[in-house]
Amino acid sequence: MKKADFIIIAAVAVIAGILVFFLYGVNNASGAYVQLEVDGKIVATLSLDEDTVREIETDNNGRNVLVIKDGEAEMSEANCPDGICTNHSKIHRNGESIICLPHKVVVTVVNDNDKDEIDAVA
Repeated sequence: MKKADFIIIAAVAVIAGILVFFLYGVNNASGAYVQLEVDGKIVATLSLDEDTVREIETDNNGRNVLVIKDGEAEMSEANCPDGICTNHSKIHRNGESIICLPHKVVVTVVNDNDKDEIDAVA
């Protein structure tokens, strides 16, 4: 390997390190609430501080079960064909979300400031 190869490898490693720092170091604030949307409408805002189980029924006979425990939220059950939302890791950081496309269910972690904010696009 030549000197130029080592320089390129070092540059890529530094860029990757900076990206990881900004992704996990800067945005590591835990959210305070989980916003639950069904078919584009916010139906509930649940605190991450309170352990709860919420069953979500949708118009197309969809059924999801959202579990909030120990400050983290996860989709424990879903009767959709693919079940991708149940394989998603637990969420707790501001901006993280779990999405069930077949049932049009979106669960997003938000802070106190974001809870009542209206989307500028809407």
